[in-house]
Amino acid sequence: MAGEELPELSRGQKLWSLSAAILFLIAVAFLGFALNTGIMRGFAIGWVALQIFGFVGALKFAKGDFAHPLFKSQVILHGIALMLLVVVIVRAFQ
Repeated sequence: MAGEELPELSRGQKLWSLSAAILFLIAVAFLGFALNTGIMRGFAIGWVALQIFGFVGALKFAKGDFAHPLFKSQVILHGIALMLLVVVIVRAFQ
């Protein structure tokens, strides 16, 4: 085990893992905002929890492949959740 090197990630795997990490950081930032202000607290907690369980479950099923279709669908799903959040915020200011 010691000295064992991990295989190099492909370009697609790097792209999908970076997308997932960015979405997760946005969700954590929104969670901090929601806990501080009390606005949409339930959504923020649920979104972070869904990301944790969704990404971990998808990676476990995909045997660690970030370019697996199940992991990609998780990233797209949370991208849609981010778009819906932006739409709700924009509508609140109209």
